[in-house]
Amino acid sequence: MTLEIIIFVGAILFGVMLFWRESKNNKLYRFVNKLTNSKKLQMKPEDTKGFLFQQAFLSRLAYIIILYLLIFGALAILVPFNMFTFQLFIAAIVGTTIGTYVASALFVANEKIEDKQDFIEDVLEKGKEILDDIKPDKKIEVAKPLEKPEAIEKEKSGRERLQDKGLM
Repeated sequence: MTLEIIIFVGAILFGVMLFWRESKNNKLYRFVNKLTNSKKLQMKPEDTKGFLFQQAFLSRLAYIIILYLLIFGALAILVPFNMFTFQLFIAAIVGTTIGTYVASALFVANEKIEDKQDFIEDVLEKGKEILDDIKPDKKIEVAKPLEKPEAIEKEKSGRERLQDKGLM
C-alpha cells in the first residue's frame, strides 16, 4: 500500500511536469503527426496541441496508458523479478491523469490572472486617486480654548451698581 501511495504522488508530479513540458514545446507530437497524417491533415505551425496539452479526456487517458505500457513493458524486460503489479499500473495512470488536470487548472488560472492584470492595475490606480481626493491637503487647526482677558474688570455686584447710579 505504501509503494502505491508513493507511486501515485510521484505520478501526479510526473503528470504536472509532462503537461508543463508539452505546453512549452510539442515537437514530439508534431513529429508523430507528420508521420501518421497526410500533408493535408497535418498540424498547422501555430497549433499548440500535444499528447496531453489541449486534449480531451479520452485521448489524454489513451496516451497516458500507452506511455505507461511502454514504461512498464521496458521495466519488466530489464528487471528480472516481477514487482510491477496491476495496482501500481493503475495508481500511475490515475496519478498522471490527475496531475495533468491539476497543471491544466494552474495554467488556466495563471492565464486568467495575466489577462486581468491590466484591469487590476487600473482599479488600483483609481483607488489611489480616490484616496488622494479624500485625504485632506491642509492640516485642520484645532481651536484653542478661550482665555479670560486680564483687562476685563471684575463684575460689580448689584449693590455697587446701585451706588454708582446714586440710588443707594
